[in-house]
Amino acid sequence: MQEEENDNLIYGIHPVKEAILTGKVIDKLLVQTGLKGENATELKRMARKAGVVVKEVPAEKLFRLTPKNHQGFVGFVSPIENGSIEEILPKLIEAGTVPRILILDGITDVRNFGSIVRTAECMGVNAIVLPARNSVPINADVVKTSAGAIFNLPICKEIHFGSTIEFIQSCGVKLVASSEQAKDNIYQTDLTGPIAIIMGDEGEGVHPKTLEKVNHVAKIPMGGKVASLNVAVAAGMILSEIERQHNYK
Repeated sequence: MQEEENDNLIYGIHPVKEAILTGKVIDKLLVQTGLKGENATELKRMARKAGVVVKEVPAEKLFRLTPKNHQGFVGFVSPIENGSIEEILPKLIEAGTVPRILILDGITDVRNFGSIVRTAECMGVNAIVLPARNSVPINADVVKTSAGAIFNLPICKEIHFGSTIEFIQSCGVKLVASSEQAKDNIYQTDLTGPIAIIMGDEGEGVHPKTLEKVNHVAKIPMGGKVASLNVAVAAGMILSEIERQHNYK
């Protein structure tokens, strides 16, 4: 079985190079481990310079994705254009908009991400920020699960994730991380004003280095026996509380 949707695949040295040169957004480039040669080396250099995430994988993985002559290169073309929060956020502030940002730290499940995007768009989020590396691929499954909302909401895959979070905070945006270990809950936390909510992977949570940068940490209070919520559900609950505090308090 193929491991991912392949309607957004490109493969082969020349098609991948052409995609980079024409400015297509390549979400991820898989390169056969140990690949040598001038053309291969140059293409990897070009991809990294263009900000493409390059990952070396065994040849078997590439052949599972496509049986055709991939020449050791398989890329995933994003169905959307990547945004830049360093361009988006100043424009929001200049326009008098109270920024509402969602930061996803380590979310890798496609369907969870699609659901989060759909909810975020409904709840008035202005942009979603996530790391370029070790993050969810943006493919046909995401488009479907988001019910097309991904085309209405800027998605910013940032290479320098830590610096990006610091930039958001420097613009006067309050950083609030979601964590089960927090002392205060979301109903005891001021979620009004310019705000960026940080959600982590269900297993690992928000990365400790990210937690060091935030202004507040808050949890969702629970009364049941299950220890944690699905991250998409948790994001929806927090975003709903932001909307309540902003408009209905």
